[in-house]
Amino acid sequence: MSSEVITRDHGGNLDAACARHGGTRADWLDLSTGINPVPYPLPDLPGEAWTALPDAGAREALIAAARRFWNIPEEASILPVPGASAAIAQIPRLAPPASVEIPGPTYNEHAAAFDRHRWQVRETGPARGRVLVHPNNPTGAFHPAPAPRGLTVIDESFCDVAPERSHVGLCPRFDLLVLKSFGKFWGLAGLRLGFVIGAEKPLQRLEDMLGPWAVSGPALIAGTAALSDLAWAEETRARLAADAARLDALMTGAGADLSGGTSLFRLYEVPDAARMQEHLARHHIWSRIFPWSRHAIRLGMPGLEGWDRLQEALS
Repeated sequence: MSSEVITRDHGGNLDAACARHGGTRADWLDLSTGINPVPYPLPDLPGEAWTALPDAGAREALIAAARRFWNIPEEASILPVPGASAAIAQIPRLAPPASVEIPGPTYNEHAAAFDRHRWQVRETGPARGRVLVHPNNPTGAFHPAPAPRGLTVIDESFCDVAPERSHVGLCPRFDLLVLKSFGKFWGLAGLRLGFVIGAEKPLQRLEDMLGPWAVSGPALIAGTAALSDLAWAEETRARLAADAARLDALMTGAGADLSGGTSLFRLYEVPDAARMQEHLARHHIWSRIFPWSRHAIRLGMPGLEGWDRLQEALS
């Protein structure tokens, strides 16, 4: 697969929606991403979090909180990174270029990163490497635990809504890396924080690629607070599950068919996805459609202020 045919489209492109349909960002309800619309409340940050280089003690506190929250085996190493995307861009450099299996449709940055580093990307068939998005974005499908086979990446960016399905217990298998995103479940995508979990040697190489002080001081402190707040996580899972059911009722009532998703985003089949996206956009509601389907449309959760707007637009 060449770089010319790897389409790197994303949700969150609200500026393009504004340019086409008018209004400012504040006028829009952005349902094009899978980001929790009720974010974790940021803790008070000391002044030195902004003025000093990131503290080694704060970094170790974040790693300890991550190990507890995800129940990461003691033998596994944990690398905080400035967003999962930063790790995705560098992981193909951990092994010599070969072939990599990335079952699709899925998050397209993985294929773009491997292609950029001269790997041969394929959706099926035998390959030396493999990427599994678990649960998958946008279908929501989970993957069984993979057998050993070269470099294996399990992207669990959306798995915090279903922690019992995580494959983090497989670490630190030498061939396996598990990615965690902080921006999705905790709703703080702008903080740019993620984690890579795996064996010590590849994580040390990845840390060298990213350079010193890769994660900011504010991200270290906020991440530690959020990962230590188990009550908030449980309440959020329950709320998101209820919101997903509410969104399904609205969309199926408007003639859509549920085809997949998680409690952070839902995937529907409609007769004409582009037409539905245009209809919602006239109400300044932004959604996500895909170049590989005329019928698939994905919506994130509306949040407290968005339900009435969405219901009115669908009426």
